[in-house]
Amino acid sequence: MDRNALAKTLDLLQENGVVKTPGPGDEIPDRKKVVEIIKDLQSLLFPGYFVSRAVKKDALSTEKLLEKLEKELVHEIASLSFLYDSPARAEETAAAFLERLPKVKKLLLKDIQALYEGDPAAKSREEVLICYPGFYAISIYRLAHELHRLKVPLLPRIMTEYAHEKTGIDIHAGAEIGEYFFIDHGTGIVIGETTVIGDHVKLYQGVTLGAKSFEVDENGNPVKDLKRHPNIGNHVVIYANATILGGDTFVGDGCVIGGSVWLTHSVEPGKTVYYSPNAKG
Repeated sequence: MDRNALAKTLDLLQENGVVKTPGPGDEIPDRKKVVEIIKDLQSLLFPGYFVSRAVKKDALSTEKLLEKLEKELVHEIASLSFLYDSPARAEETAAAFLERLPKVKKLLLKDIQALYEGDPAAKSREEVLICYPGFYAISIYRLAHELHRLKVPLLPRIMTEYAHEKTGIDIHAGAEIGEYFFIDHGTGIVIGETTVIGDHVKLYQGVTLGAKSFEVDENGNPVKDLKRHPNIGNHVVIYANATILGGDTFVGDGCVIGGSVWLTHSVEPGKTVYYSPNAKG
């Protein structure tokens, strides 16, 4: 390739398009640092069960680990000013998030209880905590959700996509999920951004709580910030590979949704819906 062709290629590569290019002094969130923050948070919530590299290396006390987390969170939240018009109030936001950790731990202890009571294969709560991918994904979702509620952009998505990568379970940080949440096996589960899930809900592998076809504006672009995903009531069981779609779809309390069901309409409380290959219509 001659010099003119090289210069043209470089010019084309440096075109911004729809993605903003960092300027001098700009930073962007560091995915590796965000993953480290996840591990530190897990270590803080469940010492001895999750152990971060920092704890292994430096034998940090809980107080020191909390201080480390605060510093790292402030840095990563502050870096978001590159992508968004107004700089994040990093210190205030990080402090508010850390204050929510006791509430998150209480929720996670209830999730552990749900998994232990709901799976005969679980011999102890410790086994759930250490071994179950469903709990691993839920633990990261619960943390990411609090950052989402604080309107921190991007970081919650990095966190839940890390959980997705590790477990095959894709839970958007914006979803609202109640207490005693149970995911068994887990691989292939998708829970969309505007999903609302009640208490004591049990999901099996391959379940999709998703959206119907998207509404578009006059230019053909998807309309954002609409209610697109279903509402699931309390004490609902959804078996493997069921698909439930639509923001106007409500599954009532106490329902059982059978495996491989395709559902785009609401279901009254207490009903059982199952797939029948011979059903008409």
